Amino acid sequence: MDSHRQVDDLFSGFSLDDRDDYAAFLKAHARALAPLEALAQPPLHRLPMLARDLAALGESLPAPLARPPSAGEAWRWGARYTLEGSRLGGAMLARQVGDGLPHAYLSAIHDKGGWTAFQQALDAAADPGGAAWIDEAIRGAQAAFGLFACAARVEAGAARG
Repeated sequence: MDSHRQVDDLFSGFSLDDRDDYAAFLKAHARALAPLEALAQPPLHRLPMLARDLAALGESLPAPLARPPSAGEAWRWGARYTLEGSRLGGAMLARQVGDGLPHAYLSAIHDKGGWTAFQQALDAAADPGGAAWIDEAIRGAQAAFGLFACAARVEAGAARG
């Protein structure tokens, strides 16, 4: 998915072993995560973990980005897919966080079998809806990626002053 690659490219500009860059990285995530968790209702809300990590760095939560318009259940499943998938990437990114820096948010991995269980639930939800449901779920996933991309740009711009 091109939107996923774009988000990865944007966030790769933050150095997670540098305190200020890492704080900007977390703020970018917070800007997108707040509205997405409110809409998608993932099984685990990670915004409180992210807020604690920022507080440990002496930072506060930034203003969230505007909530994207949600078109319904399939859209929310698509956004949830992006949020749950980001937990997989977070586990890898947590290893890059500098010594002594908090990383509860990035370390919030799935329990054993959790990702597979999520995929099975997604498939079960999609099955009765057919192609139209899947198209709407893809729009939700892409909207979530778009929000993360926007947030990365905002924080990268703020870091440059």
